[in-house]
Amino acid sequence: MRLIGTDRARSTAPGEAPGEAPGIASGRVARVSRPARARVARAARAAAAVLVAAPLLSACSAESLPRLGMPFPVTNQGPRILLLWQASWLTALIVGGIVWGLIIWAVIFHRRKHPDDPLPKQTRYNLPIEVFYTVVPLIVVSVFFFYTARDEAKITAVKPNPDVRVQVNAFQWSWQFQYLDENVEVTGTPGHLPTLVLPKGESVEFLLHSEDVIHSFWVPAFLFKMDVIPGRDNKFEVVPEKVGEYAGKCAELCGAYHSEMLFNVKIVEPADYQKYIAGLKARSAQ
Repeated sequence: MRLIGTDRARSTAPGEAPGEAPGIASGRVARVSRPARARVARAARAAAAVLVAAPLLSACSAESLPRLGMPFPVTNQGPRILLLWQASWLTALIVGGIVWGLIIWAVIFHRRKHPDDPLPKQTRYNLPIEVFYTVVPLIVVSVFFFYTARDEAKITAVKPNPDVRVQVNAFQWSWQFQYLDENVEVTGTPGHLPTLVLPKGESVEFLLHSEDVIHSFWVPAFLFKMDVIPGRDNKFEVVPEKVGEYAGKCAELCGAYHSEMLFNVKIVEPADYQKYIAGLKARSAQ
């Protein structure tokens, strides 16, 4: 038996059998045309080139780019850290611009014009697009990994004979700075902040030591911090390049008075540094 009125006429596309779903002809899945695949491939190559070149392009004008919340660097390794930070933001903005641009383009130019408009041709597979959104994230992560690993190796490198060696002893809840080559030290308390005096233009090696819990030695103007771990002495090296006074703090929650674990850093000319060390020696001899 056949019910009258249940059959509806529908136009068929060339090569499509009557009754088949739109976009499927003789059991075959609709495919994207070669020009469309070529356009997607070109877009993928262009996006990948931009993502790879972003850190290189920013290297030419790092000083002219905004610091994006970072303080002005005062050591030799600061500009390298700042450049990595700026390049990361630049890459993120490029990726975000591409994504939002594609979303807005689709919303504006491919929206349904009228409620009675039929659904567009449905495509189950699009190999170029699938390759695009798989390869591009891998490229982004690989580029980030390369530059981060390269810069980390250079930043944490320590020379065999630094000009000044300072052992940083962290304890609850203050700091002690020992000038190892001069055999003098400065010890602070939560109520009396110690001052770390450093010479401008000379390499300074920091040896980080803790007797109680994990602390973190952080001078924001250095754009760098390192954990101070009991049983494991870490070290790093910087060359102070800008005379001035800067704040330092513990960046690891270490107990009830963690917020009071502060210190000062003072970068001075080499002659003033020698006078300061001589004053420390005179006071310790009394």
